[in-house]
Amino acid sequence: MARKNVIIIGAAGRDFHNFNTCFRDNDDYRVVAFTAAQIPDIAGRKYPTELAGKLYPDGIPIYAEADLEKLIKELKVDECVFSYSDIPYNRVMHIGARVNVAGADFKILGAGQNMLRSKKPVVAVGAVRTGCGKSQTSRRVIEILMKMGLKVVAIRHPMPYGNIAKQKVQRYATLADLVKHNCTIEEMEEYEPHVTRGNVIYAGVDYQAILDAAENDPDGCDVILWDGGNNDFPFYKPDLCITVTDPHRAGHELSYYPGEITLRLADVVVINKIDTSSPENIQIVRDNITKVNPKAIVIDAASPITVDKPKIIRGKACLAIEDGPTLTHGEMKIGAATVAALKWGAGKMVDPREYAVGKIKETFLTYPNIGTLLPAMGYGKQQVDDLEKTINATPCDVVVIGTPIDLNRIVKINKPSVSVSYELQEIGSPNLQMVLEDFVKKMKK
Repeated sequence: MARKNVIIIGAAGRDFHNFNTCFRDNDDYRVVAFTAAQIPDIAGRKYPTELAGKLYPDGIPIYAEADLEKLIKELKVDECVFSYSDIPYNRVMHIGARVNVAGADFKILGAGQNMLRSKKPVVAVGAVRTGCGKSQTSRRVIEILMKMGLKVVAIRHPMPYGNIAKQKVQRYATLADLVKHNCTIEEMEEYEPHVTRGNVIYAGVDYQAILDAAENDPDGCDVILWDGGNNDFPFYKPDLCITVTDPHRAGHELSYYPGEITLRLADVVVINKIDTSSPENIQIVRDNITKVNPKAIVIDAASPITVDKPKIIRGKACLAIEDGPTLTHGEMKIGAATVAALKWGAGKMVDPREYAVGKIKETFLTYPNIGTLLPAMGYGKQQVDDLEKTINATPCDVVVIGTPIDLNRIVKINKPSVSVSYELQEIGSPNLQMVLEDFVKKMKK
């Protein structure tokens, strides 16, 4: 039987994992291309020979998703495998329609066939949208498990924006490792909070090789913590699955792919941000959890904000810098920096859009609904340089930094700045302490 020609549609994350687990050594299929969007400068590269396996001695080209119909025809494609995360359902099927009209089948892989199994217990933390608060939830889980005397090794959803071959397996234990691996700002936002707290985190491209390394980490490993990306479901079969929801975007938990999958998979659902959300929206989320996953334990939580120098905000013109992906494909209109600026009495919020330059200006054009906020985009040196220029060109008194990293270490800001931090705080019971105590008891049996 002739091999089926396949295109994997993605954004340098789930797409590579789907290839590695389901297609790399599969003689029934020939992956002729990846297509990419969302992430700057991904298209035009190759999935390298070193990772593609013996069936792909020349590697696999990565093209822009805009060329999808043309590629289907020119490469005689039989199937397209959808591998994005955090996509509204209508856009999923818009892409499906494009694929079908061009003559190929449209396929989405199930949650079971590409989950790898670990020799260690796995706690997975995911979310129904980008920016729900899964990072602080992961940190809270690790904090509790470490206090129980367990060695926790975190593994992060992929962000392979550099040299893909060199990023096969990455281990982060110190801030120096962020420099060693040429991390983007988005990568630093995810890895830095882990290493500054003293725990190891892995990431990369080949998640079987990453798992093997994590299970045998030189500092020891009792539990694997899967720190999910966007709203994707875990790459590893979880023994405990925690999903975070966001009532600021009530209803999205049932209308975005694959966020609904993470909700339906959950053993525990965290309703975050209840301190800043309306009772009506919180109830919508509760009702939707009950509708699709009535057996899940539901934990109420907030992510209270602290600021290192709150006094310099009052009455001042403030520029709010927020986590980039939360504003772009997460579609949030407000973040920690904005909340902090308003809470501590900012005189006004300054709109950075007319002062944006280069790739930051392009970001505002691509995502026109961001509003009076500056996304901390930094997928490459040029974008980081443009971020610095945009910050420094914006006429404001104070820069309020809502990213979870020390942005002053990355760019030189020519005006006073304050840093905003936030941690998960469970409200009442049940809580994560109770859930994890029960999990550890079962783990030790």
